[in-house]
Amino acid sequence: MKKIVSVIGARPQFIKHAPIDLHFKGRCRLVSVHTGQHFDQNMSQVFFDELGISPPDYMLSTGGLSHGKQTGMMLADIEDILLKENPHLMLVYGDTNSTIAGALAAAKLHIPVAHIEAGLRSYNREMPEEINRVLTDHVSDILFCPTITAIDNLKREGIYNNVHKTGDVMADMLKIAVDKGLLGAKEKGDYIYATIHRPYNTDEPQRLRKVLDALNRLQHKVIMARHPRTKNIMLQNAFSDSDFYNIQFIEPVSYFENLRYLFHSKLLITDSGGMQKEAYMLKKRCITVRKETEWIETLHDNWNTLVFDNLETMQEVSLLSAQNHQPNLYGNGHAAEEIYDILNKFLS
Repeated sequence: MKKIVSVIGARPQFIKHAPIDLHFKGRCRLVSVHTGQHFDQNMSQVFFDELGISPPDYMLSTGGLSHGKQTGMMLADIEDILLKENPHLMLVYGDTNSTIAGALAAAKLHIPVAHIEAGLRSYNREMPEEINRVLTDHVSDILFCPTITAIDNLKREGIYNNVHKTGDVMADMLKIAVDKGLLGAKEKGDYIYATIHRPYNTDEPQRLRKVLDALNRLQHKVIMARHPRTKNIMLQNAFSDSDFYNIQFIEPVSYFENLRYLFHSKLLITDSGGMQKEAYMLKKRCITVRKETEWIETLHDNWNTLVFDNLETMQEVSLLSAQNHQPNLYGNGHAAEEIYDILNKFLS
């Protein structure tokens, strides 16, 4: 059997890895490396318990370091694993430090690299994720794109060979969740769901207060899954939960619980990348508290609206209606199968 090493390190990568792990079982030897970039038992354990995915074969400890130190440590550790395992291929996901470390380690050892979620661009080089995804695409031997837009982005950078549109593995994950009944019965709750965690929205107290004030002024109750970063900044700056009477703060939730809150909400407000896409796939409108998005397809027909500088417009934007939903915009829920078939042919 062909041996593939897969590197995961953050919550979005568990989501992308789960459908791959479930489909690849018994078809190849999939060796998973968890870098420890982000480790949250509440986040990761649910995939083992509820889906039965395989636990990591290797568990590294690289959390809590600066970008350079973290990436360098991962690079060295992953190289040792590759020398030991001698795989036929390296599989990486998304745009984290774990992604670029895995891709570089393999490329330097002349091991083919496959990148899932290739071709995404925000064109904002201040985001470390943008640097990671661009560099990963340029050292990858085979690139799996979720959309035509992603393919066009690669063409503009001169990348044409072994580029495939497979749809998005996160659509696979949603299909699994729905098929297993993990989202519950479909009923619309009378609340807005919010997740805010990016440094440019949380690390400056003045900015964070403006974001929370905007949420607090909304017409419907807001349920906000509060990221530890957000909570710490609020505590350090004496923000009282009672100041924001319209917001119900809850602790961080597991992946499927997060999906359930989204599934039953009226609207999503987030600065997450993946949740914009999940909202679209679940036919939920989204307000993204960012200046740009990688998922530009969601901006059509009011499904997603960027609100950053003019937070006072959030209430007006929240009342917009969306139309012309494309159910298979991000694939039909069978991306993992397509990816396996393409890799099997590539390795043969």
